[in-house]
Amino acid sequence: MVSREAKALCEKLGLGPRELYFRGRCGVLGECEADVVTSVAVFFPPAHVEESWNGGRKLPVEEAVELYAGACHAWGRRKLGGHDGCARIAELLERVVARAPSPGAPLFAGWRAVPLPDDPPARAAQLMHVVRELRGGLHANAVIAAGMSPLEAMLARPHDGSPFGHVTGEVMARFFQWPEPYPEPTPELVARREAVENATDDLMAPVFSVLNQDESDELIGLLRFGQGH
Repeated sequence: MVSREAKALCEKLGLGPRELYFRGRCGVLGECEADVVTSVAVFFPPAHVEESWNGGRKLPVEEAVELYAGACHAWGRRKLGGHDGCARIAELLERVVARAPSPGAPLFAGWRAVPLPDDPPARAAQLMHVVRELRGGLHANAVIAAGMSPLEAMLARPHDGSPFGHVTGEVMARFFQWPEPYPEPTPELVARREAVENATDDLMAPVFSVLNQDESDELIGLLRFGQGH
């Protein structure tokens, strides 16, 4: 999403970084109003979504999805090309993705329908992206069900999986373009946010039940090994 491949594509097309991000990532929804995109890009400010989505309309959504998927494939080839386990990662994740339920995760459903490339590094990368979209959709549902706003959820917990490594919620809120100042999370909000993370994990766990224990352990090992590449 923030790779050198995606940045190079933005420069080539003359698009702002978030214009390609929203048109490419959310283009699987089809050509639609910005409010529809806001409904799935839950953790971004609506005004920022609208500006970026409409600013990228010069790029048709079908082309945007194809280009965005291509950037994902190029990233996979660069980062995972030396990992012999890519074919097996793709094989296992493809079974998970095929059987996973789609309610509450429209971006997952849209990306599941995007054709997969043949070469293992690119195929594994796209499937990891698809699984990420599933968790993202389920996580948004958990946040909403807990009565938290997207900004509250962002501020109430440090972030390990950010493009910048381990950062505070304030850093992520700025990155997502939420206007300042930011309220200080209360202890009650922090506890609720932790419960949301656990609820998201609980929602995701059954998705992997299509794999047996040995296959699950194998997938975890392959993915951990791939982090070093």
